[in-house]
Amino acid sequence: MAKKIGTAIVVGASSGIGAALVRALAARGARVAAVARRGDELEKLAARINAKAGDSRVLCYPHDVANAAEVPELFQRITAELGGLDAVFFAAGLMPKVAVNEFSSAKDLEMITVNFAGAVAWLNEAATRFERTRSGYICGIGSIAGDRGRRGNPVYGASKAGLAHYLEALHTRLARYGVGVTTIKPGFVDTAMTKGMPGLFWVASPKQAAEAILSATLAKRREVYVLGRWRLVAFVVKNFPTFLFKYLSI
Repeated sequence: MAKKIGTAIVVGASSGIGAALVRALAARGARVAAVARRGDELEKLAARINAKAGDSRVLCYPHDVANAAEVPELFQRITAELGGLDAVFFAAGLMPKVAVNEFSSAKDLEMITVNFAGAVAWLNEAATRFERTRSGYICGIGSIAGDRGRRGNPVYGASKAGLAHYLEALHTRLARYGVGVTTIKPGFVDTAMTKGMPGLFWVASPKQAAEAILSATLAKRREVYVLGRWRLVAFVVKNFPTFLFKYLSI
């Protein structure tokens, strides 16, 4: 297919990277289904974009990604109302504050449900469709935090590591059909999730992140760090000796 996205679904679209992706796609003329739990925020986002564009290019679909049973019917309804589907972006994510001595199964299981199980529910539908159509783009927003087990938030990192593993497996399944599957691993991005975190550096704006994500997705790159310099950090973290790594407060 041509390197252009005409129709897309963005899951986790009400704020942060997801909202920036909706704006970037719409600015390129795409019709976008914006999916998120906070329907009021979706409506505000869509109203601003549609007023500027002079048409209804952003459609709103309130949905909690924890409700995986809703996804098959909702996915089919969205593709029908969009009039097709070229790309799916999964940007929903949850990272509650976790104390270094806290082991909260309630928080941990919610992160797994949103960050990993929610992605599987949506991207399995996308994979099924794109395998049949022999085209399409799948993009999941992971995290550099998934590259190594860290003391700060064990299950957030584990959920993102699981997402990266799953996306790589989708890539190996779907590449022969011409389907692009891209894993995005952001460093720090200026969103509500990182607000107030100490020690931030190389912070990207949501707009910067969205532009990099779209470029990587259209190029069908398998794995991309945002910003690119985070690849060096990832290399160091992955190769840091375990007997020293366990003492780092990251």
